[in-house]
Amino acid sequence: MVNKEKIKEAVVLLLEGIGEDVNREGLLDTPDRIARMYEEIFSGMDQSASQHLQKTFTAGHNEIVLEKDIVFYSMCEHHLMPFYGKAHVAYIPSGKVVGLSKIARTVEVYAKRLQIQEKMGAQIADALMEELHAKGAMVMIEAEHMCMTMRGVKKPGSKTVTIVTRGAFADDEKLQNSFYQMLHE
Repeated sequence: MVNKEKIKEAVVLLLEGIGEDVNREGLLDTPDRIARMYEEIFSGMDQSASQHLQKTFTAGHNEIVLEKDIVFYSMCEHHLMPFYGKAHVAYIPSGKVVGLSKIARTVEVYAKRLQIQEKMGAQIADALMEELHAKGAMVMIEAEHMCMTMRGVKKPGSKTVTIVTRGAFADDEKLQNSFYQMLHE
């Protein structure tokens, strides 16, 4: 659970640390605004993906289900800077499917935490495998990291792509190629 009072105290210290006057008009409400913002952008810390993946429906097929271009925003745990992009999430059902919005909600649960992209993809794939008893899962994440584009090496527009495969997708190149083909349709 987010502790807004501690966040406000930390923001005051941060502002003072960079040499700002915390009593200046433009900064008077900044600690409170930041605390409310952090409550929103880190809301996934108090959630479990399983709550979104519980309600399933019987399916007459066990073919690939792909939800692509799921936009997300997350925060890098190394620099506390945003990274954002798109997640493409596929799974092969074992007789049951989940509502499509629940896949996007699962992405949100993991994105709204201090995170690294590599771990986020694995968490999404593992949740699908565990909660849906999927035959396989594959997650591709494409993201721009502000810690790389705004500071440090300063390469705006560069994207990091990660791919996670589980179950049937892990060793089946034909299934992986189907995933990639579906992304470009």
